[in-house]
Amino acid sequence: MHFDLVDMRLFVAIAEARSITHGAERSALALASASARIKGMEAALGVPLLERQRRGVRLTAAGESLLDHARIVLHQMAAMQGELSAYARGLKARIHMLANTSGASEHLPKALASFLAKHPAISVDVEERESVEIATALASGAADIGLAIDAMLPEGLDRFPFCADRLVLIVPPGDEIAQRRQTGFRDIAAREFVGLTEVSALQSHIATHAAQLGVRMRVRARLRSFDAICQMVEAGVGVAIIPEAAARRYRSTRIRTIRITDPWASRRLAICTRSRQSLPRPVQQLADHLKMFAKL
Repeated sequence: MHFDLVDMRLFVAIAEARSITHGAERSALALASASARIKGMEAALGVPLLERQRRGVRLTAAGESLLDHARIVLHQMAAMQGELSAYARGLKARIHMLANTSGASEHLPKALASFLAKHPAISVDVEERESVEIATALASGAADIGLAIDAMLPEGLDRFPFCADRLVLIVPPGDEIAQRRQTGFRDIAAREFVGLTEVSALQSHIATHAAQLGVRMRVRARLRSFDAICQMVEAGVGVAIIPEAAARRYRSTRIRTIRITDPWASRRLAICTRSRQSLPRPVQQLADHLKMFAKL
């Protein structure tokens, strides 16, 4: 069995694009060459990796397994190349971290800032993802460390509790429910909302729960920050669901905060990784540092 990195990169590209043609384009290979490489991989393994369909391809069970292994190998190779080239540039390590929306914007910045000040030779890239995607990426080796909703993490990941992350409803003072202390999501799901962009993990989380109630959310404005959302709510554009930490940070008398009683609005976030023994030392250092900032 002789696969090279070109083979693995090509296979991952095809799997993600669900198309040999598009996968070949992403890999800068001619279609004939890409097809020959895939056939060679299948011949070497003695099992089909792709099911050719009218509109693209679908992975077989063997293909799904190979995809997981290929991603891990490519991630490790990229990490090795990155670390070795980083030594030549005087930059010793780069950590790929995934976090949900509120974790990335509200709970991580202070802790990461002190870590980076303490370790000038380490860099951290934080990417926003949904908690389920974070677990998958860590398990497959596509990321180094994550901050995700604890209840959505599988048993196979190492973790420790980091902080509470309650979601609240914010409304302008003159709103009809502004004097309530709490409300159920069902009672407000049909309201006009101000929200984050559609690519936001938090916005997807809220929209999923609206769909479970049979409601399609009416979002009048989509913005990229919680501060901007608060300003829109102040102006009476709509109501919004944001992390309680963001509402407290905004500190405005022109919005009211109302507790959401649904269980999904009260989350606990956890720092998660693969087995600690398999982690590069910089990732272990970051995990140890974040543990000192844990609030649970």
